[in-house]
Amino acid sequence: GRQAALAHREHVGERGVGEGVGRREGDRSGDVADPVVHHVVRHRSDVFVNRQNWSDWSMTPLQHQPGIITPSGLIFERHHAGTPDIDPDVHRLVIHGLVKQPLQFTMDDIVRYPSVSRFHFIECSGNGLTDWLKPASKTVQQTHGLLSGLLWTGVPLSTLLEEAGVQPAGNWVIFEGADGAAHTRSIPIEKCLDDALIAYATNGERLRAENGYPVRLFLPGWEGNTSVKWLRRIKVTDAPAHFRSETARYTDPMPEGKWRQFSMVMECKSVITNPSGGMALKKPGFYEVTGLAWSGAGKVRAVDVSFDGGRNWREATLRGPIMVKMLTPFKIGWNWDGGPATLMSRAIDSTGYVQPTVEELRKVRAIVGFVQHHNGIQPWAVAVNGEVSNVIGQV
Repeated sequence: GRQAALAHREHVGERGVGEGVGRREGDRSGDVADPVVHHVVRHRSDVFVNRQNWSDWSMTPLQHQPGIITPSGLIFERHHAGTPDIDPDVHRLVIHGLVKQPLQFTMDDIVRYPSVSRFHFIECSGNGLTDWLKPASKTVQQTHGLLSGLLWTGVPLSTLLEEAGVQPAGNWVIFEGADGAAHTRSIPIEKCLDDALIAYATNGERLRAENGYPVRLFLPGWEGNTSVKWLRRIKVTDAPAHFRSETARYTDPMPEGKWRQFSMVMECKSVITNPSGGMALKKPGFYEVTGLAWSGAGKVRAVDVSFDGGRNWREATLRGPIMVKMLTPFKIGWNWDGGPATLMSRAIDSTGYVQPTVEELRKVRAIVGFVQHHNGIQPWAVAVNGEVSNVIGQV
């Protein structure tokens, strides 16, 4: 049940939920909107060590997720300055800038608008950043756990912008959060009028505090940091603002010392979740290999799986429903002969894009320092004793 699922959640590192002391500073989720996971300890990363006393990201245990929906208490989380304690009765969301009529909304106002519910994944652009050229992580939770699949409910942003009346010069929109960092991003107006949501619920319940309660922006298929949490301000402008979050951070190093800005779309990607790092096969014989595939550019069209390090590939079976910008499970049968094997998957999306290897990415990207947007193929090695390990960069 739910409590059993919660027991599986490791928050970045490998220690169990019962180890460590207290909650991270600023996390009021147990007091405000998340009493079910009040006991969960979020501790510092064993993989990516920072200078903080408490973790500023928590990862979804994908190896224990049997379907496409991540339980609310297991949704990955990332913050820049703690989780704010917001009273929904006093919280306000404003729209201003290049609009015909500035607007201010209470939460009661927002939930009265016609709502929609849509299934989409959300992924942090830093998913996998510790494991480019050599293994730093053990489990798929650590390599790919900044990823969750959810049912999002909210008001289409286009509805609110239409009411405000965007002026002809309004080409970009600035979104600001109410957290301590006032996290802010610039988003092209085309995305705002397409599938953007002002979300106030996921999986049939109000947002958890750490996931943006009481209201957030959600941009399907785009890197998670653009879906600003604890949303308080929307400003229509004629150009991007080039905030720290889109210059010094969340940009990609490229060859010849250049940097890429506004690389929003999360590229086509897949990973085998069972068997995966930290697991062990008990004996030779038949196994059903399973995993997840997703693309921020559309639907997953196909997934291939290799059992010999990429020399030969077989097409896996996709499990429906196959939805746009949502996790798609895949499966394939495998008879393990007891010898060493290297398992990997590659996804193809509806645009024809094929998930690349890390070596292919290195030809067009600069893999130095803090590198995000890692959608390279993930290999898992199965040893003769059945133990499964991460061998990224070693195949």
